[in-house]
Amino acid sequence: MSNYIWLAIVFPLLGVLINGFFGRKLGRRLNGWIGVGTVALSFALGALVFMQVPGLPEHAQRVKLWDWISVGSLQISLSFLVDPLSMIMTLVVTGVGMLIHIYAIGYMEHDKDVARFFTYLNLFIASMLMLVLSDNYFGLYVGWELVGLCSYLLIGFWFHKPAAADAGKKAFIVNRVGDFGFALGVFLIWTTFGTLQYAEVFEMAPAISTTTITIITALLFVGAIGKSAQIPLYVWLPDAMEGPTPVSALIHAATMVTAGVYMITRSNILYTLAPTTSALVATVGAVTAFFAATIALTQFDLKRILAYSTVSQLGYMMLAVGVGAYSSGIFHLATHAFFKALLFMAAGSVMHAMRNVIDIRRLGGLKSKLPVTYWTFLIGGLALSGFPLTAGFFSKDEILAKAYEFNFLLYAIGLFTALLTAFYTFRAIILTFHGQPKDRKLYDSAHRESSVMTTPLVVLAALSLLGGLMGLPAALGLPNWIEGWLEPILEAGQSLTGEMHHAALGTEVMLILASSVIAILGITAAWWVYVKNPQIAERVAAKYHSAYTVLFNKYYIDEIYNKLIVEPGKALGRFFYRVIDKAFIDDVMVDGLAKVTKGFGATVSGWQSGYIGNYVMGIFVGSVVIVVYFFLR
Repeated sequence: MSNYIWLAIVFPLLGVLINGFFGRKLGRRLNGWIGVGTVALSFALGALVFMQVPGLPEHAQRVKLWDWISVGSLQISLSFLVDPLSMIMTLVVTGVGMLIHIYAIGYMEHDKDVARFFTYLNLFIASMLMLVLSDNYFGLYVGWELVGLCSYLLIGFWFHKPAAADAGKKAFIVNRVGDFGFALGVFLIWTTFGTLQYAEVFEMAPAISTTTITIITALLFVGAIGKSAQIPLYVWLPDAMEGPTPVSALIHAATMVTAGVYMITRSNILYTLAPTTSALVATVGAVTAFFAATIALTQFDLKRILAYSTVSQLGYMMLAVGVGAYSSGIFHLATHAFFKALLFMAAGSVMHAMRNVIDIRRLGGLKSKLPVTYWTFLIGGLALSGFPLTAGFFSKDEILAKAYEFNFLLYAIGLFTALLTAFYTFRAIILTFHGQPKDRKLYDSAHRESSVMTTPLVVLAALSLLGGLMGLPAALGLPNWIEGWLEPILEAGQSLTGEMHHAALGTEVMLILASSVIAILGITAAWWVYVKNPQIAERVAAKYHSAYTVLFNKYYIDEIYNKLIVEPGKALGRFFYRVIDKAFIDDVMVDGLAKVTKGFGATVSGWQSGYIGNYVMGIFVGSVVIVVYFFLR
C-alpha cells in the first residue's frame, strides 16, 4: 500500500479537475461533497500507509515515480518518502483538512462561487501533501511555493472586497521575501552537496564546515519565518482573516503555517550541526510568542484574536525545534491543529449566526443561543490555554520543559506567554458567550446552528481533549507515543550531540505544576476582570492609555513597514515610471527614434523629385566623392 502514497496527492487533484471544469454544472452541494470525498480518500490511504510504517525497513520507504529533471549533474526525481514524520503530517493535513471541508459545505452554502472555492481548497491540500511527502528539497520547494499561491487565491477569494484583495496580495508579497531566502538555501544545498535528496544531504552533512551549514540553515529559516509567521514577517497572517472562515482554519491550523516547523524538523540533522542557527530559531520563536500574545490582549475581532494566538503558538513550535525538542514541536503542531481549527470554525459559527458580526463588544450571552458552538469553543479555549489534562497542556508542557533545560530565560518567556494566552482566550470566551447581550437586536436575530457545521466541531473538541494522550510525560513513567514514533527520524541528529534525556522526576513534576498553575491563574484572572469586576479593564486601559494604545494598534508595525518600505517602494516605482519608463524608454527610445526615423525619411523622400537632371547630378556627385576617396586614401 505504501507504494501508492502518491495517490494521496492525486485524489485532491481530481477534485480540482472536477470542480474546476464542471463545478458550475454539478451544483453547490455536490461541489462540496466532491471536495470532501477526495480529501477523505487521501486520509484513508494515509491511515493505511501510516499503519504499515513500523514494518518498513528502517521505518522508511522511498517511492519513485519517474525522473523529473535531468540537466547535467542535476538529477531530480518525482519521488516521495514514507516515514514516521511524513505520515503523521499527512494524517494531520488530510484529517483536519477533511473536517474543514465538511464545515465549509455549510458555511459556503449561499456563496455563488462554491465550485471555485472547493477547487482552491483541494489544490491547497494537494500542495501541502506535496510539501510533506517529497523526499528532496526541490519537491519541498515546489509544495512550499504552491501553498503560497493557494493562500493568495483563498485569502483573496472574495476579491470584490478591497480588504480581502489587499490581504491576499499582502500574504503573497510578504511570503516572497521569506521564500527568496529559502530558495537561496536550496541553491546552496545543491552547490554544497551536489544533490537535493534528503538522505544524501543528511549523510554528507557532518563532513561539511559548520560555517556553511550555518548559512544554509539560516537561509532556510528565513523561509520558515515567512511561512510560519515569525517576527518580522508575521504581518500577513492576521490580515488573512479577510478570507472565508474555513480558509482561516485551514491556513492557521493544518497547512501553510506549519510548513516551517515541518521543514526544520525534517532538516534536524542540519540544525543540530548549526547550534548558532538553532539558538536563533529558539529566540525568534520565544519573542514571537510573547509579542503576539500581548497584541491579542487588546483586540476585539474574535478571529483576529485567534490569528494572533496562532502567531504566538507558532512561536512555541519554533521555540521547541530551536532547543532541539523536535518531537515536542511536532506534538504541539498536531494538537494545535485540533484546537485551533476548532476555535476558528466555532468563531465562524458565531459569525454565521450573527450576520457576519465578530466584534466581541457587540456580542455576549450566546451560550444559550449557540450551545454546541459554546461548549466546543470552551474546550478549544481550555486546550489553547494549556488547562491540565487537555491536549494543549501536554504539548505545551513538553516545550516548556525542554526550554527549561536549554535556557531559563526562554523558559520564563514561554511560561509568562502561557499566562497571557489563558487570559486573552477566556477574555474572548467571556465577552462572546457570557453575560448579557450587548446588542439585543443582533442577539434576537441570531439563527440556529447548522449541523453540518457543528459536527466537525464536536470531533475536533474530542481530539482537543484526548490528543494529549499521544505524548504523556515520559519522566513520570507514562508512555510518550509521539516521541517513540518520531525516534527513527531524529536518532541520527541525536547521535551527533548525545542521546536525548528527560528531566529528573522532581524537576518534571515542578514544571508540570508550574504550567498548571499558570493556566489556571490566567483563566481566573480573566474571570475576575470580565465577570466579577468588569470596570477593572476600563480603569487599567485608562490608566495605562499609552501602553494600551500601542498594543491595540499592534505596535504600529504595519504603519512602520508602510513608512519605511511600502511608501519608499512606491516612490521608487513612480521614479522608474516617470524617468526610466516614460521619459527614457517611451519618449527617447520609442517616440524619439520614431521621430528621427520619420524626419530622416521625410528629408530623403524630398530627393525623389522625378527629374532626370537631378538624378544625373546625384550620380555625378557620388562618382566624384568615390574617386576623391580612393585618390586620397
